[in-house]
Amino acid sequence: MVTGVLRPEKFMEAFLISTGIVALAEIGDKTQLLAFVLAARFKKPYTIILAILVATIANHALAGLLGASITLLLEPETLRWILGVSFILMAGWIMIPDKLDNAEISRVGHMGVFGTTLLTFFLAEMGDKTQIATIALTAQYQAFFMVVIGTTLGMMIANVPAVLMGEKIAHRIPVRLVHLIAALIFLVLGVAVLFGAADYIGI
Repeated sequence: MVTGVLRPEKFMEAFLISTGIVALAEIGDKTQLLAFVLAARFKKPYTIILAILVATIANHALAGLLGASITLLLEPETLRWILGVSFILMAGWIMIPDKLDNAEISRVGHMGVFGTTLLTFFLAEMGDKTQIATIALTAQYQAFFMVVIGTTLGMMIANVPAVLMGEKIAHRIPVRLVHLIAALIFLVLGVAVLFGAADYIGI
């Protein structure tokens, strides 16, 4: 049952799960593909990394606020079902390969390296699986800062190597295996919430 009260020892769990699940989900995601493209196009890795960080903080903070608001609007039992089903759907979504629309980069390419990266990453994350995950994890753990910090760190863990090493690592990552692990984590979270094992996952 969702109680609305997070035990102090669960803050670190919220952070670690948020970090790990987003880092895994980002492998092969369109925003990681975007990092590859921007790094190859602009050749300014540290500017790109800074812009990714700013865009991610802004995007995930908005997602976290929405997730926190949901807990105030819904009854605990309704929230439990929504979260459980959402995590299970996320497990399936992660296994669907992403594609990058390069037209989005072309339309804002005149804004410079920082501006282009900032805007394209922010827009690419709107409605993306990691933003939805941030909403759900915030609603689950009711730990806004720990979840947002965790999901942001997870994004950087996946995207910083993509910017610095580019295509050198693109074909060495077992994307399907990584996504399968992330999907299994989401599935376990979803089933645990639906079947009332919430005490073990921070709710």
